[in-house]
Amino acid sequence: MINQKLLVSGAEFFADEFEINPYYNKDKIDVKKACAEHAEILECFKKAGIELVKVDAPVNCQDGVYTANWALVKDGVAVMSRLPDARKEEEPYAKAQLEALGYKCYEVPDNHLFSGQGDSLRCGKYLFAGSGYRSDPVAQAFAAKTLGLTLIQLHAKPQLNADGTEHINPFTNHADSFWYDLDLALAVIDDHTIAYCPMALDEISNKQLEALTDIDKIIVDFNECTEGFACNMVSTGKCAIMSNKAPKLQAELEKRGITCFTPDVTELKKGGGYIRCVSLWLS
Repeated sequence: MINQKLLVSGAEFFADEFEINPYYNKDKIDVKKACAEHAEILECFKKAGIELVKVDAPVNCQDGVYTANWALVKDGVAVMSRLPDARKEEEPYAKAQLEALGYKCYEVPDNHLFSGQGDSLRCGKYLFAGSGYRSDPVAQAFAAKTLGLTLIQLHAKPQLNADGTEHINPFTNHADSFWYDLDLALAVIDDHTIAYCPMALDEISNKQLEALTDIDKIIVDFNECTEGFACNMVSTGKCAIMSNKAPKLQAELEKRGITCFTPDVTELKKGGGYIRCVSLWLS
């Protein structure tokens, strides 16, 4: 099964100083509530039989709760992330934690962004990877080769300005998207099943996914994807920890025999992250 062991930190430094994605400029964050939500998510992980490796949150790192962005891990090897400048202090901390756990760490080629598991999702032999916002194709190709995976390169639709041009985030100087990390548009259910929202992806990406005959696909409702963060979930193949605002996806998973745990998440969502984002799959 997948996601049997997860690396998690804490939400005590969660903040909104740097608006590095489209979600950060809305409502102010209640840190106490965010910590309570995080604790509830971890409790759901435990109920699902997942082993948790808990480390301290990196001090004064507003996104340090989102451990999914620290690396991509497989078989004792970790390909380390290269994050936006506002998150640079997380990089050496994440590497130190993974090295302490015994992982052999590799760096992606210089000057290329890599958002780790947030933008590169393992499913059996495949690596479903999003690019154009937080990850560069060169970095994802390196990660796929290093970990022995077949790369499926995808691209989510961009956030647009009123005049139809792509919005450039002032804190990252890169194009932005409401699916800036692929884990907001696609979820891995087990080693041969994904759930994804076609309306979040461009035409070429949809054709690539449709052409995969050895992967079972669940279509996610657009509103559940965008409003409910339905795709940002953790599944072991037997249990799913997912949004409580995605009844259609929940019903489909339960029909397949998957037990669903649905914590209420409102504060962590304000940083553009959710359940998948706060956990890094270790294997």
